[in-house]
Amino acid sequence: MFIYPVTLTPDERDGGFTVTFVDIPEAITQDDTEAEALAAAKDALESALDFYFEDKRTVPAPSQAKRGQPVVELPASLSAKVLLLNEMIIQSVRPAELARRLNTTPQEVNRLTNVRHTTRIDGIAAALQAMGKHLDMRVI
Repeated sequence: MFIYPVTLTPDERDGGFTVTFVDIPEAITQDDTEAEALAAAKDALESALDFYFEDKRTVPAPSQAKRGQPVVELPASLSAKVLLLNEMIIQSVRPAELARRLNTTPQEVNRLTNVRHTTRIDGIAAALQAMGKHLDMRVI
């Protein structure tokens, strides 16, 4: 799972709080209270990840949170999609090539790498396996 630390900054001028992500600088949001700002941070992070997926850019791994620092955790399926996207970029595997390996269509592969599309984790695991990788999930 990807757990991104956030910086929560009080807005002295307008009130409320601003949330930024060191690892994903495109993700910025604000709200009136700390709780509301942190809730909005999850949406901001997922929206920012859309840019990485659309541009076929590697998504940075989260840095280690400092003690007491707030964090935003990506859902398991989105974390798996990030792993898939990053591996496709590392191996220079295009959707058409991955589709050929999976015996499916490029459109189906595009769904696997669409942040907003609900995808079964089994499909992501199969895609990673087709690239010689194994999706490893653990309880810690």
